[in-house]
Amino acid sequence: MNNTFINDFLVEALTKQYQEELTNEIIKGYNCKRFTTIRINTLKTSIEEVICVLNNLGIEYEVNPLFEHALIIKNRTSKEMLDIDLCKEGKIYLQSLSSQLPALLLNPKESCDILDMCASPGSKTTYLAQLVNNNSFITACEIDKIRMERLKSNVSKLGVTCVNFMCTDSRKLDDYFRFDQILLDAPCSGSGTLSIYDKSMSKFSKALVFNSSKLQFELLKKALTILKPGCEMIYSTCSILDIENEEVVNKILKLNNCIVVPFDEEVKKHLPLLPTKIDGTLCIKPNEYFEGFYVAKIKKINK
Repeated sequence: MNNTFINDFLVEALTKQYQEELTNEIIKGYNCKRFTTIRINTLKTSIEEVICVLNNLGIEYEVNPLFEHALIIKNRTSKEMLDIDLCKEGKIYLQSLSSQLPALLLNPKESCDILDMCASPGSKTTYLAQLVNNNSFITACEIDKIRMERLKSNVSKLGVTCVNFMCTDSRKLDDYFRFDQILLDAPCSGSGTLSIYDKSMSKFSKALVFNSSKLQFELLKKALTILKPGCEMIYSTCSILDIENEEVVNKILKLNNCIVVPFDEEVKKHLPLLPTKIDGTLCIKPNEYFEGFYVAKIKKINK
């Protein structure tokens, strides 16, 4: 197993949190190539149409029962999938299984005010819109102007019509805002998505982890300020380190205005899970199907 590319801080942090055996499994996940996964965009097509086209093109796929709109592509690369008409027309969208989870587990409702706090490039924003069939009011925040343009492009391409854009730091949203549901897929170190096949490992650092944790807490605190009492939100990261996940959630829980809502056991059956210290939260182990990911559902308590 190749672990020479992993810096000492990461190995130490993983071993401290997961012990040696699980750490070796995680490193194995960093070493393997992940299958390309697509999301079928039912705002523009049907599952049946996409399957028919893929069959005609000789494209092999696999399903995971938890992900009703996802197909795991077995014999094409991401680049090859981007070149087919289904993708160019916005009928399918390349999105990993892990990335589809936050919107899926938020279970967005129609006729609601929904906030995506860190929205670009739009993977989760557009899936939220798809899940409510364009029948909710979604606010998509993005701090970076260039990334905002990419977000707008994807929203348009995928036939999404229910999104209002705000190019701003979500931490600075006015406290008078109130949302029925919030998705906070927070900026993170990316410790769950590291791979020997790209440049992600070179960007990983101890400073990035600690800076991310501080930002994540500030974003989550703001989210709970503008979430309506009695309503729920999703907090997620593509990190598998406690400091960015459960430590952040625990700090929020100590404010005594929220609780963790456990996910159904049926959900867990279809995911490769790492142990968590907060009951009801999910931490996904990286492998050939999934990126490492953390997801928690949080409910604001009525006061």
